[in-house]
Amino acid sequence: MNNLILNSLSYGMYAIGVKDGGKVSACIANTVVQVANTPNIVAVSLNHNNYSTECIRKSGLFTVSVLSEDTSGAVIGALGFSSGRDVDKLANVRHRILAEGVPVIKENTCCWFLCKVLATAETPTHTLFVAEVIAGSEKTTGKPMTYDYYHRVVKGRAPKNAPTYREEPPQPAEGEESWVCTICGYIYSDPFVPFEELPDDWVCPICGAPKSAFKRRQ
Repeated sequence: MNNLILNSLSYGMYAIGVKDGGKVSACIANTVVQVANTPNIVAVSLNHNNYSTECIRKSGLFTVSVLSEDTSGAVIGALGFSSGRDVDKLANVRHRILAEGVPVIKENTCCWFLCKVLATAETPTHTLFVAEVIAGSEKTTGKPMTYDYYHRVVKGRAPKNAPTYREEPPQPAEGEESWVCTICGYIYSDPFVPFEELPDDWVCPICGAPKSAFKRRQ
């Protein structure tokens, strides 16, 4: 089977908020689905190696913030391309802490809901958390960001821990020269501003990597 046919499945873009004692963090997920109602049950897939997976196992709680098309790529990069074990991922991301101690993201998100884990299922690489929605927003605003929109418009890439990660072979540049971020795969290609003319303090709009992390596409 050609694994690329799985790209026809639909996904969204979500920030999963977690806590580790008094510490809070969040990660990006694209696999969040409702599997039942009365009560409302959702399932979330996270890689075994994710710090957020470890936190959810400890606390049994997490939040889901639904990202909108207005959510900045820099926010997605901050939450999706580093580990909460090593950095404070929420340091520069607007959020609030619920009474239960878990964060919800406020960066142009559509809505949020709080979840309590009911069961887990294991795959060789990912944990599926099945959880009941126990609280959430009273309304939704904006247009939810789809995974397709993230790739096509934001020009973002999936990190290697994502369940939908596919290694993309390098493609020849068409027309103008292009450069690729070695951290997240973002491609810079601007016919009006050559990469060499970007200021030295310019950073990747997706993951925040410095200009030195980019390499010319072959």
